[in-house]
Amino acid sequence: MFYYLRKNTGVYYVIVAGMLWSMIGIGIRLIENANVWQILLYRSSSLVLFLFIVLLINTKKNPFVLIYQSKFPVFIAAFGLFIAYSGGIYAVQNTSVANAMLLFASAPLITSILGYYFLGEKVSLHTFLAILIAFLGIFVMFMDSFGNNSINGSIGGVISAFGFSIFTVSLRWGKQNNMLPSVFLSGLLAIFLTVIICKIQNHNLIIERNDAFYALFLGIFQVGIGLILYTVGSKTVPAAELTLLSLCEVLLAPIWVWIFLGEGATRLTFIGGFILLIAIIFNSIFLIIKRNTKKLVINK
Repeated sequence: MFYYLRKNTGVYYVIVAGMLWSMIGIGIRLIENANVWQILLYRSSSLVLFLFIVLLINTKKNPFVLIYQSKFPVFIAAFGLFIAYSGGIYAVQNTSVANAMLLFASAPLITSILGYYFLGEKVSLHTFLAILIAFLGIFVMFMDSFGNNSINGSIGGVISAFGFSIFTVSLRWGKQNNMLPSVFLSGLLAIFLTVIICKIQNHNLIIERNDAFYALFLGIFQVGIGLILYTVGSKTVPAAELTLLSLCEVLLAPIWVWIFLGEGATRLTFIGGFILLIAIIFNSIFLIIKRNTKKLVINK
């Protein structure tokens, strides 16, 4: 039923997905003692259970059978999501939410580069200029991190954006197929790898009840539902509009932690973030203008 959507419905799905993802900062901040791998393990466990039920109801097939029958893009998308999960949690734990979210905002521009190399999508002049402006903003935010522990969080934010770009490009690559199994597979992959990492690093697999509750909650309501909506919406929403709508998460996340937790951001983070947002909005506006111009030519 998910795949017979009108264009506007897909737009709403992507907006709501961004709103759900924007709650990651509050969720991670409420977790007191669990580390990145413990959080990812519990969050992925609830995500897998939730996706198992959704896929079973939606397709009437065993999700493990769907994975077995899946095409290659599903596996690449799952790997990309695992990278995005790990980098995202680590970034929020080691730098301000504002800094982490603004670095996540580089994902649409990274996607343009990957799309050019792997899908043959041409990078226009305005997109190339936007990429240069964006990396200037990222550099400014990194300057704010030098000399303190938040540099690792900034690196985690860029790694997360790179992983999400791999996921997005894979969705485009496999858009003719059911890509929801990729989200289910990403959870399975995360569980398998985080258990191994926790064992190697001697981290306890049993965490405090409060931390477990928030991590499990994030797996269903913040990540699970958001990824379902984004995956379904990406089938009907053009890339230009997806890029613009993805700013919802970036803009809202720092606001939530400021309102509910009183967490602010430094001056360089705001300056770098402002430069980055200018780059993304600049690129998105040109893409939409180009798309609407083509429509006018066709209508004539």
